[in-house]
Amino acid sequence: MSRRVVVTGLGAVTAIGVGAEQSWKALCEGKSGIGLVTAFDSSPFRSKIAGEVKDFDPEDFMDKKVSRRMDRFIVLAIAAARMAVEDARLLITPANCHRTGVAIGTALGGVSSVEQTSRLLAQSGADRVSPFFVPGFLCSMAAAQLSMQFGARGPSLCPVTACAAGNNAIGDSFKLIQNGVIDVALAGGAEAPVTPVMFAGLDALKVTSARNSEPARASRPFDKDRDGMVMAEGAGVVVLEDLETALRRGAKIYAEVVGYGYNTDGYHITSPDPSGEQAARCMAMALNDAGMRPEDIDHINAHGTSTQMNDRSETLAIKQTFGEYSRKLAISSNKSMVGHSFGAAPAVEAVFACLTLRDGVVPPTINYEKPDPDCDLDYVPNEARRMDVKTVLSNAFGFGGHNAVVIFRKVER
Repeated sequence: MSRRVVVTGLGAVTAIGVGAEQSWKALCEGKSGIGLVTAFDSSPFRSKIAGEVKDFDPEDFMDKKVSRRMDRFIVLAIAAARMAVEDARLLITPANCHRTGVAIGTALGGVSSVEQTSRLLAQSGADRVSPFFVPGFLCSMAAAQLSMQFGARGPSLCPVTACAAGNNAIGDSFKLIQNGVIDVALAGGAEAPVTPVMFAGLDALKVTSARNSEPARASRPFDKDRDGMVMAEGAGVVVLEDLETALRRGAKIYAEVVGYGYNTDGYHITSPDPSGEQAARCMAMALNDAGMRPEDIDHINAHGTSTQMNDRSETLAIKQTFGEYSRKLAISSNKSMVGHSFGAAPAVEAVFACLTLRDGVVPPTINYEKPDPDCDLDYVPNEARRMDVKTVLSNAFGFGGHNAVVIFRKVER
């Protein structure tokens, strides 16, 4: 018989707060973390805004020398993981370390380090390149660093599935625990994409918002006047445990992970399938895995990127999966406030999904001002909503057609 898997710790670093609780408070208040870029001169670019993490000091989580030897996405992952482990009051010891795994997804890995080192090589020559460069930027190094930092000796995974990566990390860890391979996992995602090369690349694709004169209003999922996503950095990590393991040590429990689905559009390198067929199938897979009917879901934490195509196709997919019941669902996009942190986004949203279940509050989709006839569901516009939420379905759909869906519910013992 498969085991039940629960969430016992939360950690997040976002554009609206350092820590899960600080981020959650700002989210429920409808506060935007989007602003003009401060990390570099963004004047040459079409889009000049991003969701940057503010008031973050790496030395609060690790030695200064250590933080300088790794890319920022790894630093953010370590910070989120430390907060999650502390929140869970988890002790990883020689007795349980081999039954503890790590899975940290990312779309880009250390893109900032590659960019900076490429400039250094061109300007100063090969002798100036640090021996820490390669181990400091690899996508898998966030998971590897957490394994080393916390002494976890179980499986170490790194899904690199674009904007679905965080959900794949959580879902894959859920299955490892459910099937008895491990008892505990640190799972989530991390991303630090706010770099000149990424801005230039996304400008070329014309997928980012150019509402530079009013950054806080730029990310507007499902609104008719949306003009693109807003890039963001961040990290989210959850502690997953076998229910019996969690109960045995008296851990607090935020939620139970009950369903996981993942598939691929097989359609286009950047655009979602406009039919929404595979995204709908992915949600159905998660429902089937959970043994649930569509009517059992109370809230959808939408992928909701604020691009014309994604929001339209996601809405269509929800209608295909849920039928007439889709009009009774409370749907919201956290990206309206925190921006889009690529592979980290689903992990951050998983943290918020668990807090939605804990507090009975569905966060709003801010900047929803003008209804779009193609996006005509209930997106919880502009103000948080108190309601009895027992189940949350969290969507993640990435470039290349990567789809991953995770379902959380209140624990029923």
